[in-house]
Amino acid sequence: MPPKAEGAGPAGILVVDKPAGFTSFDVVAKLRGICGTRKIGHGGTLDPMATGVLPVFVGAAAKAVDLAPRQDKTYEATLLFGLATDTGDITGAALEQADVTVTEAMLAAALPAFVGPQEQLPPMYSAVKIDGKPLYKYAREGKTIERKPRPVTIFSLDYLGTDGENRFRLRAHCSKGTYMRTLAEDIGKALGVPATLAALRRTAAGVFTLEQAHTLQAIQQAKDTGALAGLYQPIGRLFDDWPRLEVDDTALHRLLNGAAVRGVQAEPGRYALYAGQAFAGLGRVAQPGTLQAEKMFYPEIRPK
Repeated sequence: MPPKAEGAGPAGILVVDKPAGFTSFDVVAKLRGICGTRKIGHGGTLDPMATGVLPVFVGAAAKAVDLAPRQDKTYEATLLFGLATDTGDITGAALEQADVTVTEAMLAAALPAFVGPQEQLPPMYSAVKIDGKPLYKYAREGKTIERKPRPVTIFSLDYLGTDGENRFRLRAHCSKGTYMRTLAEDIGKALGVPATLAALRRTAAGVFTLEQAHTLQAIQQAKDTGALAGLYQPIGRLFDDWPRLEVDDTALHRLLNGAAVRGVQAEPGRYALYAGQAFAGLGRVAQPGTLQAEKMFYPEIRPK
């Protein structure tokens, strides 16, 4: 069972299979009621029309939202050619419609140019803030704000087949901050036709995949049957690729107090700290033999 958060039940990561029509905040609000705590954050916003993997960090795990070393995402998307909308997906108002014919060969020839580092212009309907205000609020007011392109990386882009006339499915493995709506529009521009996103499903977020994901209905059922704790992914799962360093009770209490631990047999570097089988937190050996805490996730142990 994962460590207990202070007065808030189990702490850990619930991997949600987000349903269509829910915002990421809707999911968090729903889980606050199910989990009985307001200490919840999510790892990577999904548009309401999108479905799939949304890691939700509960209790003490909320401190790890921005610390996960892997922030890459994988999506399966359906592109629709012949239509452009104000939101970049089919939920928006049509800006341009055209009778077009896009073939598999045309799409295949265009895709390689979108693999690798590049810059994307954030869409107006996005949560990116300008002067402290999300762009989507400006968009709802009918305003278009000047935006700066942002660097992203698309690690791979695979064609998955057709899904009807001028509708094609792609799989994209990309960096944090990549907008699939913008990618769809940019591919359309490369082909000289309007394009929009017809469907989107996130199949992986960092280390988490659909295989670990649960629907909101399944999570509620687990709560009702007393099995909720069994659905949590441990916080340490985020740091499986880090070197592991065991600490005893004395060292653990010093780290929880913010004190350094000396005489540690470890090379300089960053470590996932474990107390027995329990993930305790993150630490750094800045010089040979001296360990300092970066972030601790072991709230049930109190400094003596």
